Amino acid sequence: MEYPSVMTPREIVSELDRYIVGQHDAKRAVAIALRNRWRRQNVAPDLRDEIAPKNILMIGPTGVGKTEIARRLAKLAQAPFVKVEASRYTEVGYVGRDVESMIRDLAEIAVKMVRDEERERVKVKAKEAAEERLLDILYPASPGKTRRLAAAEGGVQSADHNSHGETREKLRKLLRDGYLNDREVEVEMTSQATPMLEVLTPQGMEEMGANMKDILSQIMPKKSRQRKVKVPEALELLAQEEAARLVDMENVAREAVHRAEQSGIVFIDEIDKIAGRESARGPDVSREGVQRDLLPIVEGSTVNTKYGAVRTDHILFVASGAFHTSKPSDLIPEFQGRFPIRVELKPLTQPDFVRILTEPENALTRQYVALLETENVHISFTDDAISALADIAAQVNARSENIGARRLHTVLERLVEELSFNAPELTGQTIPIDAAYVHQRLDPIVRNEDLSRYIL
Repeated sequence: MEYPSVMTPREIVSELDRYIVGQHDAKRAVAIALRNRWRRQNVAPDLRDEIAPKNILMIGPTGVGKTEIARRLAKLAQAPFVKVEASRYTEVGYVGRDVESMIRDLAEIAVKMVRDEERERVKVKAKEAAEERLLDILYPASPGKTRRLAAAEGGVQSADHNSHGETREKLRKLLRDGYLNDREVEVEMTSQATPMLEVLTPQGMEEMGANMKDILSQIMPKKSRQRKVKVPEALELLAQEEAARLVDMENVAREAVHRAEQSGIVFIDEIDKIAGRESARGPDVSREGVQRDLLPIVEGSTVNTKYGAVRTDHILFVASGAFHTSKPSDLIPEFQGRFPIRVELKPLTQPDFVRILTEPENALTRQYVALLETENVHISFTDDAISALADIAAQVNARSENIGARRLHTVLERLVEELSFNAPELTGQTIPIDAAYVHQRLDPIVRNEDLSRYIL
């Protein structure tokens, strides 16, 4: 498989630094794992299949960036990526879902990625075909007139044909220049009929119901309907239909399976929820049972999907958990052995909160500034306001549950609540947010510990 772009580990870490503050060790680990993907592709074929991915186990409290690191990594790799919760999977037949469903989800995402790429590749051709169909609707040829002229001299028929072609080209120019945008046309859209029924399946076998629906929809005939829309929307609808016709779904499925196998990333969150030995304190979902169900997938097995069999031998698995009440050593030995890279993420401190509020490209303060700009209300955060916000977030985390950077969301939302509500009446105003404003809005809540736990 050809990778769209291959970054060095240093470049990957630098790119992750744009969105995630700190956690250098975790960034290095995932950067090496991603680079090893490319290295493996350049190894001799006889050894390539023997090189297994180095799965990663991230250990750290909630809200420190574990999920964000994995999500950004998948974007950098332009790879199929799926995030799942470990507690969602339990032994089949009890509650929860079959563990193989994560690989089916990965295959679905890979198919969508490849299909979108293929549609982008045929975009120009599809637009041209859609334009021709729209011109046929706007200025159809008159078969009756052509038949009448067939009996006449050939020159007259030729002149009529030329006249039709010239008019069509003039209409094409008007269409491209936007002069026909306000005109409504009636287009015929073809769609696959979907059965209006619900397939009930036992717990853990939801995919069987989805597959049954797909089979029924393929058996049922396609239906067409007329839609009256304006010219730009008609062009877009026709282009989508033409692109779907130009894309070979068999090739898409084949490439998607290959991509899922060779570059797929599965992020298993809350892995600590299935760690811990069996409890004798009453009925409980078998935690070791979930681990043993997950083990074949992580070790390498074949999962049947509706796009074909997907081998999991070279899928990269990244697991994460807070491990507040358990330890990584509480996982069964076989499962531990499949995650050779261990990374501990550090809890966030007040200086980290200051950096999170100012440094990333998608910093929360920038988001709130942009949101209120839409109402023509200009707000700005002073340095002492940022410091005060970071102090309050650190205080609340220390006193109640430590939820890391997620605390900044609740603190900032409470801070700008009044401004957000009154924004339509404040149009054109510039409002600086300083430390005094922060303390005025948040101190009464922070001082009252019970209220603070309830609101922040």
